[in-house]
Amino acid sequence: MNKNDIANIRKQFKLNNDLMKIREIFNVYVKKESGEIYHHISQPFEMLEQEAQELFLQNFKKVLTGNLDTKLFELKFRYEVEDSTQNILFQGLHVGSSDWQENMLQIVDKMFAHTVYEFDTVVTFIRGEYQKATRKRDPESEVGGNDEVYSSHFILCSVNKTDQPKKALLFDYIEKEFKANNAVDPIINLAAPLSGFLFPAFNDNSADVNHILYCAGKANQPDETFVEEVLNCEETITAAEDKDCFELILNKVIGDVVDSTVISNVYEEIDKIVQESKEDKEESEEPLLDYKDVERILTVSGVEDVNTAKVEHAFKTVVADEKHEFKAGSVVPKTIKIETKVANVSISPTDLKYVKYITYDGKRCLLLEIDEDVVVEGFRLESETL
Repeated sequence: MNKNDIANIRKQFKLNNDLMKIREIFNVYVKKESGEIYHHISQPFEMLEQEAQELFLQNFKKVLTGNLDTKLFELKFRYEVEDSTQNILFQGLHVGSSDWQENMLQIVDKMFAHTVYEFDTVVTFIRGEYQKATRKRDPESEVGGNDEVYSSHFILCSVNKTDQPKKALLFDYIEKEFKANNAVDPIINLAAPLSGFLFPAFNDNSADVNHILYCAGKANQPDETFVEEVLNCEETITAAEDKDCFELILNKVIGDVVDSTVISNVYEEIDKIVQESKEDKEESEEPLLDYKDVERILTVSGVEDVNTAKVEHAFKTVVADEKHEFKAGSVVPKTIKIETKVANVSISPTDLKYVKYITYDGKRCLLLEIDEDVVVEGFRLESETL
C-alpha cells in the first residue's frame, strides 16, 4: 500500500458514508495480567448511539494514521503456518456472525498468549465493505463517480488500553452542592491505539490478501512478537533502521571524513528523485535505490574512487544483500543537527553545502554562509572580514 491508498480508506471513516459500510463491530474486554476474556459483544455498527459511532470512527482513523515504515507497515504473511492468522482473517471476511466472532476470538487468544499488559485492554474488530469510484464523475456527461466502483470487504482491528477515571470534585447543579466524583468504570482510550491492523492490504484498487497493514503503537517501534506470533508475518525493517543502514553504506564507500558540499550533493540528488516521482502522476510507488543508483548518485555528487565493486561490497557488509533497495524518501533526513558546546545548529540536508568546518587563528570554527544580515535582540551584528 502507498500513502494514497491509505489516505483514501482513512477519509471514508465518517458517518452516513455510502462508500464505507461497517456491518458489525465486535468488542472484546480482556483482563490485565491474566489475559482472560472478561466479556465480548458483537452488534451492528449502526445500532450504536451516534456519539459512540463517532468515537469509534476517530479511533479507526488513528489506526490508519502515520508514515509508512515508521508507524504503518505493509507486512507479508509467512507461508505454511499452522492456524495462520491469514486464513482466520480470510474466512472471517465472509462467514456468518457467530463464526466471525469465533475467528476473531482466536486472534485475541494469540495476542494474549504472548503479551501481558499491566492494564485491562479492549480489542475491537469491525468488518465491512469499502468502495472507491473507478473514475471521477464527468460534469458534462455525468458518467463515472459512484456509478462505477471498486468494492472490497475488509476487517480492521484496534487494540486499546483502559484508564482508570481520575478523582475529581464535581458541582451538582440540582442539589447545589460540591461532590466527589465516585466513577469507577474504566475509560477506553480510543485516542491512542496500542496496535492494530487492516486486512487485506489494498494496492491499485485491488485487495491483496497476502499482505496486511499493521499499525505500531509508537513510531519506529513495531512489536516483533505481534508481527511474527500474532499476525504470522515476515519481520519488517523501519524507516529509521533503513536510514541507518544507508548511512553506514555511505560511510564505507566515502570514508569517515567528507566535505560538506559532497554530502549535501548526495542528499540533493536523492531529493531530486523523490520530487520527480511526486510530479509523475502515473508513478504511485515510492522510488527505490539499489546499489547501481547509489553508485551513480555518489559519482555525480563528487565522491572520488567510486566503482561498482566497492558499492556492492558495502551493501553486502551492511545489509548482507547487494540487491537490497532503499526507499528514497526514508534515507534523507528532514534536518541535520550540528551540536557543539557553544551552539546547536539545525539545517536542511540540501543546504549543508553552506556550512564549512575551518581552522582560523589556530581555532576550530563553524562557518555558515548566509545572504542576509544577522539580527540579535534587535541589533545587527557588525560584519568582520577574515
